[in-house]
Amino acid sequence: MQYVWQHRLLVNSDLFTTDGRKITVLDPGQLNTGSGPDFFNAKVCIGDQLWAGDVEIHTKASNWFAHGHDGDPAYDSVVLHVVDRDDTEVCRTSGETIPQMVMQCAPGFHLSYASLVDAAPGDLLPCASELGRLPAVYLHDWLSAVGYERVYAKADHVAELVERFTGDWEEAAYVMLARSLGFGTNADPMERLALSLPLRFVRKHSDSPLALEALFFGQSGLLDTAPAGDPYAESLRREYAFLAHKFTLTPLRHPGWKTGGVRPASKPHRRIALLAAIVAENFHLMDRVCSATSADELIDWLRRPLAGYWAGRFAFGPASEGATETISRSSASIVVVNVAVPLLMAYGMRRGDEGMMTRAVEWLHALPPERNRLTEMFAHAGVRPQNAFSAQALIQVRRAYCERRACILCRIGHRMLSQRARRGF
Repeated sequence: MQYVWQHRLLVNSDLFTTDGRKITVLDPGQLNTGSGPDFFNAKVCIGDQLWAGDVEIHTKASNWFAHGHDGDPAYDSVVLHVVDRDDTEVCRTSGETIPQMVMQCAPGFHLSYASLVDAAPGDLLPCASELGRLPAVYLHDWLSAVGYERVYAKADHVAELVERFTGDWEEAAYVMLARSLGFGTNADPMERLALSLPLRFVRKHSDSPLALEALFFGQSGLLDTAPAGDPYAESLRREYAFLAHKFTLTPLRHPGWKTGGVRPASKPHRRIALLAAIVAENFHLMDRVCSATSADELIDWLRRPLAGYWAGRFAFGPASEGATETISRSSASIVVVNVAVPLLMAYGMRRGDEGMMTRAVEWLHALPPERNRLTEMFAHAGVRPQNAFSAQALIQVRRAYCERRACILCRIGHRMLSQRARRGF
């Protein structure tokens, strides 16, 4: 009923109060998601009188008393009580009767809503059958809005991290980079690893690849899985024992690394080795992001070759064929989307630098779309992302609306529901 009132989807345009006065809705008001009346600042004409105030909606009028509104001054501002069943009159705390209207929703509209929201299991789109037939202009407008919604949400997360690290942008960038290198499968363990090993400790030994790898692999717990007799693993153990005592470090307990069913190039050992190689160069990711002129510049920087032991291995043990590329171009592009773009946007917002904010969005438009389970879901429904920005928009639609079954808050769902309401089902 709130949805029908808010979006003016009333089946009958001839509206009257229960005592016969003509009603004209000039403004349904603003939906209230907190306590108090359902809609604030509505404007309705009742008979010849214009009323400005609040609107309360109930399935039956007697709920006004069941909910205690008759004794609550917060509801004295209600100028219209909208109900499905008129089983009693209602009044303000002063005893004054409040105008009341019976609002008939389209027959079966609630069933139509339920059929959309519950139309598909969790791994499918509820609107998949109709999504591809939406006008391109309408769809583009919505995806543009949710694309920015996702960019700003990620920037807000960066701001929260920076605050957590008492204003240290490099520390926030370091943790974000570690998480992103986990690529979903090992994102949480990689983040835990970075949090357990503060950047200030890492920087003290940035000139020693052995010390850095000892710190990261020792903290990760993966060093314990190295085969006995591996000379390099033994040297890492000795180095870590010294550094752990120096910095009072304790290895992660049950970090949750996933190695089964993971492609060799995506094994956590390989990602940790890459993280160690990146921080080995006097790590200043924020400076690099802010000074970069293109996303490609950052992609090339991320795709560095590994040297020494990890130049030919995916994990501890014998050398492996094909262990040459550290990270594919598409994977490096995803890291830029999830790390560099939010950092640049958040920093631009903090400084009020519109140039930085514009550059962050331009990078998304220049990068190829990410291909994953969520974007493929939309592709099967006829909506294919053209670049990283539109891919992020589709991910936002899925995460913020589909998975929460918030179809009435999604413009796609709203369009479908409003059309059904006007058709009477």
